[in-house]
Amino acid sequence: MPTSFLEIVELPDGRIALRRAEDEEALVVLDFSADAKAFLQGQHIEVAKAMLNVGVQMAGRLAEGDFQHEEEARVLH
Repeated sequence: MPTSFLEIVELPDGRIALRRAEDEEALVVLDFSADAKAFLQGQHIEVAKAMLNVGVQMAGRLAEGDFQHEEEARVLH
């Protein structure tokens, strides 16, 4: 992926998106349920920012070859 500025935006439908600053197309979209928003007491945007920040950091590490590809299935929690 070419280097560009990324931005986190709240879409009109309430979803949170990560996109290139010069592009309207979302790279990643997070959609919190009403229950999750209630549980987070209105802080879902802060949680989304943290989730996307870690994801971008991990993607950078993957691009640099810092992770080994595993052939077997993994359990995701």
